[in-house]
Amino acid sequence: MSLAVGAVSSSKNMGFDENKEEGEKSTREIEEAKQEGDDEGGKISRQMSEASLYTTDQEEEDDERSKLQLGPQYTLKEQLEKDKDDESLRRWKEQLLGSVDLNNVGETLEPDVKIFCLSIISPGRSDIVLPIPEDGKPKGIWFTLKEGSKYKLKFSFQVSNNIVSGLKYTNTVWKTGIKVDSSKEMIGTFSPQIEPYTHIMQEETTPSGMFSRGSYSARSKFLDDDNKCYLEINYGFDIRKEWAST
Repeated sequence: MSLAVGAVSSSKNMGFDENKEEGEKSTREIEEAKQEGDDEGGKISRQMSEASLYTTDQEEEDDERSKLQLGPQYTLKEQLEKDKDDESLRRWKEQLLGSVDLNNVGETLEPDVKIFCLSIISPGRSDIVLPIPEDGKPKGIWFTLKEGSKYKLKFSFQVSNNIVSGLKYTNTVWKTGIKVDSSKEMIGTFSPQIEPYTHIMQEETTPSGMFSRGSYSARSKFLDDDNKCYLEINYGFDIRKEWAST
């Protein structure tokens, strides 16, 4: 601070008033240019924010295609044979396979996953069981949720033929044509077995308030690491003040 005052005082004594005016002019020009740049930056920022609200399905598909392509697949027998010299990896796969009969499934390359049904679990009420139509398109409103309620999604599925790696669940929700939510949850890696698996999603809370009520459309998918889709469901649901009467 004292150095700045001393510099200004010396300039006046040496008759540099004209230079000072020039300096002040240059400073004003810099500030004006900076303000103009800030305004432009704000416009660009707002444009980007608005554009981000309208991410299209095509962009989502392009993003999926741009992901790293995985290596070649192997049958169960080939996987065990390939890793026979790696004791820890071999034991892990044997533990994962459990009592799988390799004579029946060991020569099949592609895994198969069948989703049997979905259920909505909410405290203090009976589960809402949602049978899945063969075409994956339930007619009308598939279910109704109460606003501000906690719930979990549970589903059962069966794996056959081969190990399914990185099974995941994705869900996208729209209201009046505008995407309002998008989520993804990793389920895991599973070996083929006769008994079905059961998985329960993390707990969610439905939104509440006048603007959250109404009808929604959604699309749920079950995919693996290769982005192979085992089930796609396109459906409609409602959020209301109360649960639907049973």
